[in-house]
Amino acid sequence: MCSRYETPSRERMLSAYGVAPDQPYKDQVYPLYMGAFIRARPPESTDDDQPPLEAIAGQFGLLPFWAKDRKLGRSTYNARTETVATKSSFRSAWKAARHAIIPAEAIYEPDWRSGKAVATRITRTDGGLLAIAGLWEEWKGPDGTVLPSFTMLTMNASDHDLMRLYHKPDDEKRMLLLLPGGAIKDWLNAPMEESMDFVRQYPADRLRATPT
Repeated sequence: MCSRYETPSRERMLSAYGVAPDQPYKDQVYPLYMGAFIRARPPESTDDDQPPLEAIAGQFGLLPFWAKDRKLGRSTYNARTETVATKSSFRSAWKAARHAIIPAEAIYEPDWRSGKAVATRITRTDGGLLAIAGLWEEWKGPDGTVLPSFTMLTMNASDHDLMRLYHKPDDEKRMLLLLPGGAIKDWLNAPMEESMDFVRQYPADRLRATPT
């Protein structure tokens, strides 16, 4: 499960997606930190002068409407594709197809093969941005302030040539749902009924792992 990632600069995000958040966000993101995500612009707010996508700064750790406070995000920063449709924390966002892309320069996973955790930085071999599939919500706090939030989707990686090497030996091997460039707009606009069609492993030979 990914609990740390590196966000791209506004310039890199603009170059890759044509949009970047106006709000501040962290360079290194952990649960409850503010990170950047991209979603399809609502049809009612789209005109000829606006791009079809919008970039938002939100909390890493999804907050459903019933969350009492932001701390729930410590347990909702990843969502398993196997249970996302039924788990109460994610069910509403999944059924409403609130699809997001979380752009990342790199993700970090622990390598336990030496007997202790070695943080490993994982990037694309071609230097491009990772496009992590996720879900978003907007949560209204006790003071009425609306806070966007997001989660990253994960899948089993027990047969993935690279990602099966990470996490503790007895833990299930998991990986993020990484999308190729050609699938990004389709994912952001897909209805709920088509969401599972995007659950595919990203090729191991397109990823590079570097111990830090």
